[in-house]
Amino acid sequence: MTPSIRKFNLTAHVVSSVAWLGAVAAFLALSIAGLVSRDPDIVRGAYVSMNLIGLFVIVPLSLAALLTGFVQSMGTEWGLIRHYWISLKLALTIGSVLLLLLHQFTAVASAAKSVLGAAAGTLPDAGHAGMQLAWDAGLAVLVLILLTTLSVYKPWGLTGYGRRRLPPRPDVETPLGLKVFLAAVGVIVLVGFVVSHHGGHGH
Repeated sequence: MTPSIRKFNLTAHVVSSVAWLGAVAAFLALSIAGLVSRDPDIVRGAYVSMNLIGLFVIVPLSLAALLTGFVQSMGTEWGLIRHYWISLKLALTIGSVLLLLLHQFTAVASAAKSVLGAAAGTLPDAGHAGMQLAWDAGLAVLVLILLTTLSVYKPWGLTGYGRRRLPPRPDVETPLGLKVFLAAVGVIVLVGFVVSHHGGHGH
């Protein structure tokens, strides 16, 4: 890519990625409000808003972040599998987008439909989906923070393929603190995934 196109795409990637994180954080706040509030209007509004934010904000932003990230990697010297951090980020982003699409058109849509079907004046109940939405949103925030951290620190250096394709260059040693942080987040994400999908609630 030319420098101007590369900068434009990088700007689009950063904006869509940061906006994705912000939208998921807003989704998390609404899911908590839907769980703890005793006001029927707040509960109903929270789940309806979550459905709208998910469908018209989070889904487009996630797809934009994935697409612009792919273009940035393929259109520059970074590549998709030349650096460990890019390969991991790509895998996590694809997995996050796929789970998000499944999540949006099942649990989120179901919860919004449930609260809209509640009788006027009664406290809507999203059932198990309410807790599942809050848990999944919190897990998503952690994953997006991990993706942001990978983009800033760029740990682990070149892959074997990258070393063969690029001129020799010294790898920067990853700080011990960053290794511990990434390992901790990875364990939390893995445990959260296992618990949420073996706890009887599914997606």
